[in-house]
Amino acid sequence: MLVIRPARPADLDVLMELAVLSGRGFTSLPEDEATLSARLELAEASFTGAVAPAEAWYTIMLEDTETGRVEGLAGVRAAVGLKRPHFSFRVMTLAQYSSAIGTRFDHQALVLVNECGGWTEVGSLFLRPERRSGGAGSLLARSRYMLIGAEPTRFSHTIMAELRGWFDENGKSPFWEGVASKFFRLPFEEADRMVMSTDGQFILDLAPRHPIYVDLIDKDAREAIGRVHRDGEPALTLLEKEGFERSGLIDIFDGGPTMTCPAGEVATIRATRTLRLEIGDPGEAQALLSTVQIESFRSVRASARVGETNVTIGKEAADALKLQSGEPVRVSA
Repeated sequence: MLVIRPARPADLDVLMELAVLSGRGFTSLPEDEATLSARLELAEASFTGAVAPAEAWYTIMLEDTETGRVEGLAGVRAAVGLKRPHFSFRVMTLAQYSSAIGTRFDHQALVLVNECGGWTEVGSLFLRPERRSGGAGSLLARSRYMLIGAEPTRFSHTIMAELRGWFDENGKSPFWEGVASKFFRLPFEEADRMVMSTDGQFILDLAPRHPIYVDLIDKDAREAIGRVHRDGEPALTLLEKEGFERSGLIDIFDGGPTMTCPAGEVATIRATRTLRLEIGDPGEAQALLSTVQIESFRSVRASARVGETNVTIGKEAADALKLQSGEPVRVSA
């Protein structure tokens, strides 16, 4: 059975392995041992309540209970942009009109903004390639919303997700090559690493202060604006099913889109109820189940017979959740 559990410092080796597999442009999963070690320590402190709610960054692992192997991970960052700005480009339309010649022009432009301060971010969703079917991705993605719904006061009213931008068949980012590199003058890998391992001051120092007219950008970079990486298309589909929409914001490095949704409108959160657990014959219908508290958070998808006040599941699922009969459990169809 696949189970979602909190990440812990002992996961460093497997997290490094997943970081290597994730490839270029997966900013939240850099191939840097010190950065990933610090993230795991923060995850542990977040789940135990050792850090302020706004500073929490929860990392969850998808584990196969039969093999003990970690198959993927995802994350929930309680609030972005509080200790340092969270910059994006907003794709805006600038209208110009000349009465002298009776002509109106609408220009698209990229404008540097810092609009996401305090928003909760769901991200870092990554699965081993061989696990990208059979519902594992959906379990991992939806478990993030089960975590948010468990204690909603720890999170923002707005949930955001940044998707990796487009890279060509040679592993290059057209947006970086055609736009961002002109300002940062760094190799993509170096800038990508610095996003997670520094305070981000270099972005504040070097990012463009004035609108960038899209018509002046080369064709490949222009077509990459808001385009999702081929590996990110399933994640985009899952986000759209939950009610996320494109916000008009894009990543300043690779041009990937930022998706947003009000927390109360996320489909999984809206469909979740807290019921009393019973262990027995679960029937054949499937449900997403999780614990009711973040500190002991675990989640599975399993057969479940859902009633008005209780839900019946099998012993294997109850053991995966580390729950006993009579305890509360959160259930979403």
